[in-house]
Amino acid sequence: MDLGIIVETNDPEKVWNGFRLANTALEDGHSVETFLLGDGVEAPDIEHPKVNPRGVMRKYALNDGELLACGTCLDSRDIEADELRPRGTMSDCLSIVENADKVVTIG
Repeated sequence: MDLGIIVETNDPEKVWNGFRLANTALEDGHSVETFLLGDGVEAPDIEHPKVNPRGVMRKYALNDGELLACGTCLDSRDIEADELRPRGTMSDCLSIVENADKVVTIG
């Protein structure tokens, strides 16, 4: 299955759970593409005493999970693209939606 995940939140537990799902899907042999949108572009910077959003995002990236971040959303927050939020476009987000068998929005 091709899974598309759109992350639209900077809530630590929601981001953590979204990427736990993404990692589980990859481990089970599924294809996963993730797009950070809106507040989601802040996800790599989230710190929390009980959950580790950055850690599960790193695991996802190291397991060859496809990850993009909305360039306009990055610009509006003065955030630079980096390894956990490569610059993408709304056209990239549309491609994820078009190509996925299922799309999940975390937000």
